[in-house]
Amino acid sequence: MTQARIVAEALQERRPDLAVELAPIKTAGDRFQKEPLADIGGKGLFVKEIEEALLAGEIDCAVHSLKDMPAELPRGLRLAAVPRREDPRDVLVSHGKQILAELPPGARIGTGSLRRAMQLLRFNGSFRIIPVRGNLDTRLKKAESGELDAVVAAAAGLKRMGWTDRITQRLPEDIMLPAAGQGALGIEIREDDHILIDLANRVDHDDSHREVEAERAFIRILGGGCHAPVAALAKVMGERLLLRASVGTRDGRRVIDDEIEGDRRKAADLGAELAERIVSMGARDLLLEE
Repeated sequence: MTQARIVAEALQERRPDLAVELAPIKTAGDRFQKEPLADIGGKGLFVKEIEEALLAGEIDCAVHSLKDMPAELPRGLRLAAVPRREDPRDVLVSHGKQILAELPPGARIGTGSLRRAMQLLRFNGSFRIIPVRGNLDTRLKKAESGELDAVVAAAAGLKRMGWTDRITQRLPEDIMLPAAGQGALGIEIREDDHILIDLANRVDHDDSHREVEAERAFIRILGGGCHAPVAALAKVMGERLLLRASVGTRDGRRVIDDEIEGDRRKAADLGAELAERIVSMGARDLLLEE
């Protein structure tokens, strides 16, 4: 609801006469919080029911964490806008306020993300990765109470909740590359709703939209439905766009890294080209590994 409220307020700032009603929808991803996402259908579980309500006309606009949105949208829907992106990095919250490099061998680190697990084990193969799900506060408290030595979460989530004081370390991108779309919100609407297309355009942030366009194109070509660990982060730099990506095995022993830079106006083409290049380097074998 916090994310939806942010978008509602942004729309009303630009259209003070606009009436907005928030309609909470509990998804399968919210209901089944004990099982690892990779075992019960992946991140699409966070958006399926919301998209069904959108297509049925029960709601007019959906707000998602873009990292939870599948790379392919259902027919009849479109990603209309991406507001200004928050910090896309991951953060560490640790029991003893130790940064990642200070955690002892065998440290228990909580995450439900195969991408994070891959990169944590690549950094230190002795870490014990403990699957954790549930709301953000519940996960953070597992580290703060000492039940775990640390947990990894998205910086944007803590910022939106006003909990940045709980962060021990913002993890550098050369250690922990984020998920595609991390830190960004996506406004999804019916593709024939021209009124909402115009409204959504008023809150769209072009640099952020270009970045996630490249990242989502990379995931789409690579195979967005796979359960292999995949990371991608694009950055707009003036008229250029740099996209970095990693694909690996869950244990972090085999990882392929690559990057591409080009014209920001060709964001989707850059994402597709990088995906094809990484596939040619053997990523398909990694994607097929369980």
